[in-house]
Amino acid sequence: MKIAFFAEGDFNGKVPRNWPNMRVDMAWMSALKADRIPYFKTSEVQEQYDLGICIIPKKLDLNPHMDFDLIKTKCKKIASMQEGPHWYFQDYPLDQQIWFYNILQEMDFLYVHNKTDIQYYKGLTGKECKILPTVMIEDNIKNLPKVNRENIIIGGNFCSWYGGFDSYIVAQEAECPTYIPSMGRKIEGEEQMPNLNHLPYMEWVDWIKTLNKFKYGVHLMRTHAAGTFALNCAYLGIPCIGYEGLDTQTICHPNLTVKLGDLDTAKKLLTKLKTDSSFYDECALISKENYIKHYHEDQFNLYFNGK
Repeated sequence: MKIAFFAEGDFNGKVPRNWPNMRVDMAWMSALKADRIPYFKTSEVQEQYDLGICIIPKKLDLNPHMDFDLIKTKCKKIASMQEGPHWYFQDYPLDQQIWFYNILQEMDFLYVHNKTDIQYYKGLTGKECKILPTVMIEDNIKNLPKVNRENIIIGGNFCSWYGGFDSYIVAQEAECPTYIPSMGRKIEGEEQMPNLNHLPYMEWVDWIKTLNKFKYGVHLMRTHAAGTFALNCAYLGIPCIGYEGLDTQTICHPNLTVKLGDLDTAKKLLTKLKTDSSFYDECALISKENYIKHYHEDQFNLYFNGK
């Protein structure tokens, strides 16, 4: 199957397997050997594709070149790929909400992140919905050095999008230094929080190498989308506490998944990870096994091709 992804930005062509910033959208393209086509270059496309996957950017006004009628002339079928949580578009002005809804209706089918997203988008549009699992391209991160893992990392900054405050409160149960990445939604004053150390922004390969140094992960993020933090932890065998409803968390870390808002149970689980080495080892092993079973690139390709 010949596939093209249509997206914002400037990158045009195939994504090499050694791409240093292999975030999930680039990993999909690399795994599927698909062409990446910026929206503004759609009119220059000469080839015909079996499937065009359209990633509609979160900020619609940033890309005035999204011509889906033109994309249809280049592809036998087109599908949208969910970008962000399923409710995100409802923060748009009303005219853009209607535009977004109408665009979904133009698609042959929809790709989504999680099982719960299927229920939402199927109800919203009546369209066929399929999960496009989050995938990792491992070429640049194989054979990581064995290190003495220590300390705890939380998955996002102090805003409702990432739930950083909740993760920070739970992380204190580990009684060790707490670390946090610097994301686009980092807010002023975070550096003043006691026992909190910010990592600099880094490309994906450096992020995985840095994550490999930590013993525990906590990501109590209510915003469910691709679930890369939980998946990255599972690949490395780092137990990660998070909310149900996110497939990578629920599937890879079943013994560490809590109901939305259940900080009490999250604290108890972290204490158990800290004090019960057999429980820690079990959770670490299960996460790695489930990553290989459900999310390894080989499984991704079998799933995508319906095998």
